Amino acid sequence: MNANPATPLLDTVPAPEDLRKLKPGQLRQLADELRAEMISAVGQTGGHLGSGLGVVELTVAIHYVFDTPRDRLVWDVGHQAYPHKILTGRRDRIRTLRQGGGLSGFTKRSESEFDPFGAAHSSTSISAALGFAVANKLKHEPGRGIAVIGDGAMSAGMAYEAMNNAKPAGNRLIVILNDNDMSIAPPVGGLSAYLAKLVSSRPFLNMRELARKISRRLPEPLHRAARKTDEFARGLAMGGTLFEELGFYYVGPVDGHNLDQLIPILENVRDAEVGPCLIHVVTKKGKGYAPAEESADKYHGVQKFNVVTGEQVKAPAGPPSYTGVFAQALIAEARRDETICAITAAMPSGTGLDKFGAAFPDRSFDVGIAEQHAVTFAAGLAAQGMRPFCAIYSTFLQRAFDQVVHDVAIQNLPVRFAIDRAGLVGADGATHAGAFDITYLATLPNMVVMAAADEAELVHMTHTAARHDAGPIAFRYPRGNGVGVPLPETPLLLEIGKGRVVREGTKVALLSLGTRLGEALKAAETLEAKGLSTTVADLRFAKPLDTDLIRRLMLGHEVIVTIEEGAIGGLGAHVLTMASDEGLTDPDSAGGGLKIRTMRLPDLFQDQDKPEAQYDEAGLNAPQIVDTVLSALRHNSAGVEEARA
Repeated sequence: MNANPATPLLDTVPAPEDLRKLKPGQLRQLADELRAEMISAVGQTGGHLGSGLGVVELTVAIHYVFDTPRDRLVWDVGHQAYPHKILTGRRDRIRTLRQGGGLSGFTKRSESEFDPFGAAHSSTSISAALGFAVANKLKHEPGRGIAVIGDGAMSAGMAYEAMNNAKPAGNRLIVILNDNDMSIAPPVGGLSAYLAKLVSSRPFLNMRELARKISRRLPEPLHRAARKTDEFARGLAMGGTLFEELGFYYVGPVDGHNLDQLIPILENVRDAEVGPCLIHVVTKKGKGYAPAEESADKYHGVQKFNVVTGEQVKAPAGPPSYTGVFAQALIAEARRDETICAITAAMPSGTGLDKFGAAFPDRSFDVGIAEQHAVTFAAGLAAQGMRPFCAIYSTFLQRAFDQVVHDVAIQNLPVRFAIDRAGLVGADGATHAGAFDITYLATLPNMVVMAAADEAELVHMTHTAARHDAGPIAFRYPRGNGVGVPLPETPLLLEIGKGRVVREGTKVALLSLGTRLGEALKAAETLEAKGLSTTVADLRFAKPLDTDLIRRLMLGHEVIVTIEEGAIGGLGAHVLTMASDEGLTDPDSAGGGLKIRTMRLPDLFQDQDKPEAQYDEAGLNAPQIVDTVLSALRHNSAGVEEARA
């Protein structure tokens, strides 16, 4: 392709098939332009920056060498896929990242044929790529499965489970280990690059296979010695023994920013016949943008920022975040109780446990991306008399549900679950929404489930969880800042299973769980203005229910509405079950004629948007609460139409 010298190369490659028409000598310029385009776009939208900057050259090289989308490219987690999106026909929409109606911040099947597998949680890529590879093999169709997985994601057992079963894929499976933490391999130099090229080359592969065949004909002791010598020599030079033991041909480490090294190595691996292959690529997170390179987290996730200075746009000062309030409350509890400890799964800053770890390093544990281990580890600590807090995002705790059931709930062990990012999460969309924890936890015997209505309630619930030794207990709280209520100097010990009435009325009762309480109070004001006396209760507990309070409200009000930031099957379902069990909705009962309505998240996966827009779409803001009450009353309340007017 002969581009006009004045035309940026990036303008000439709207799709990978155009990229493959370039000459190898043009790829450096393309990578530089791609990096600049990504920085410019994320400066306007915010999002994940450092990870994508680190894989610019790798992205160019993969699409240049492999036949995507026929070769299925799976990015683990997907937050490093912005350069991939730009190169695969989405450049014109890249400035809509993470916005309502725009591009997802992760890979998404419905977005492009170049996203064969959706991802936003860690360590799924090798399993998925293996599935693509084996399917093509069984169907006698061309196409490989290529997984790009970070060294952090390799801390999850699922990655090794997949590698342990990779043999059936043969040479159709290629795993690229993106090591951007400089924790697996030393800095890459000329010798290691030369060795990587050497071991991926056809002469070396042919020679090695010939040696293997010869060694098989030797007496067993000599065969075994030859095999061990080969493995030891390659492991000593390249550190690949572990992957070789799992059945992979290991190549690396490779400088992930040197296209002159990457291209021939990827071509050699593409054409090799050695079974599953793992290429160990060393990259630098934040590469090519000085503010990111110099930042402690390499600008992993950023707000909108000034591209020239790197200065991020600061949100207006406001109430403290729920995460920060939890961290300080837990630190206060730990100062009073030496048995309190904390566990997180690779999210110390996201859960606030970095602050706890600074205060109590011996009692803070980051287990890596291993939620299953985190939960069972906490169960072991609890069984030995410690008071563990397992702080995990709602959406990530889903990965450890069996451990919550089998290792915690059945044994009735007092593990405390601090569930961050409960409810909708704005720009991170469906994959990170905490929609299901009320449902999947409140169904379990022995489990206590709380939801904080504001930051003061979160302090009380942290204290209550710390003192609760009767079994497992969970408390949920959302992403973002609190509502601005004063924090208590002395936390309250809440009575398990007891809610509170925050506003008394006589006709309508709004039963709120969690931070929709503010919207329920706004709705009550509107209903009062329409002549409908309204009670608002903060139930605090999804399990056990405050049956005394709920029964009183059902017997004393005409309409009951439950409001929660969770999927169907949560609080509303439990309240309806209670009413059914006690016959409170039977025509001839004391509660005969009672209208019960449940408000919850819709039965769909909501795409990214501003949180207020998401809750409006979900129908959980004050106007929708009012409409729900009026609809329930419309057919049996004589004065509603007049009150409406």
